[in-house]
Amino acid sequence: MKKIGNISSIEGRILLQEIFHKLRFERQRSGISTLFILWRICTSGIEIKQYFNEDITIIHKIGLLRGTAVWFEEIVNRFYFSTINSFVYFGAAVLLVIIGVNRFSDKVDNSFVIFGIAFEATMLLFMFIVMLFSPNEDVNTLINEEDSEDDMAKELLDEVGEISRDFAVTSTQLDKITDHLLAIVDRQNELSDIFLQISKTFADVVNPNPQMINTMNATNALLKEFQQNIIELNNTTRQLKQEELQILVRNEVERFLTNRISKME
Repeated sequence: MKKIGNISSIEGRILLQEIFHKLRFERQRSGISTLFILWRICTSGIEIKQYFNEDITIIHKIGLLRGTAVWFEEIVNRFYFSTINSFVYFGAAVLLVIIGVNRFSDKVDNSFVIFGIAFEATMLLFMFIVMLFSPNEDVNTLINEEDSEDDMAKELLDEVGEISRDFAVTSTQLDKITDHLLAIVDRQNELSDIFLQISKTFADVVNPNPQMINTMNATNALLKEFQQNIIELNNTTRQLKQEELQILVRNEVERFLTNRISKME
């Protein structure tokens, strides 16, 4: 709950102006109803939570006279001075018309002139009272300073909020950029490994290492041994063929001789 010392303080005067704007423009109260409600708040110091969104209590009452003076200063003079001034000019215009018609015509009785003078005098007296309770310039300065400080605080809060949002968006973008850079670095590392393997392969092809040379020498020795075995196998095959031919020739000769002998007998 927010507490205010009295309605004539700086906080109370600012609160009265806020209540006026809420009643007139948000709740669309009439001018007379708004004036009466604000006069009750100024004079009786009642709780105003029914007229305001916040739960606010006025601690000290300032009485009927002082409350009415504050009401004239902060409400009537600030927001209805131009209206009262317009009625004063309207009364003066009506008075001039009545006096002019009464001067040149008998249709307007003197009572109308007296009524016009009384109406204009009443308006001037009310104008005098309103101007008598003009707001103090020091109070206006303090109220304006309070309003400007509130506006500056709101602007600073808005700026901080915008900066925070921009910073959050920037941080998100930086995180995304960092992720992309890390992915690029990983890809570059993979490509570097591939290039190293390719370079090593080319180096091995151009300049074989000792192990590879030993392996190739052993392979050549095995190939020579295999070639020698093939040669020996071919020689053995030729010998076998010659022996088989000799056996076949011998068998044929024996068979021929055997037949010849059998025919001669």
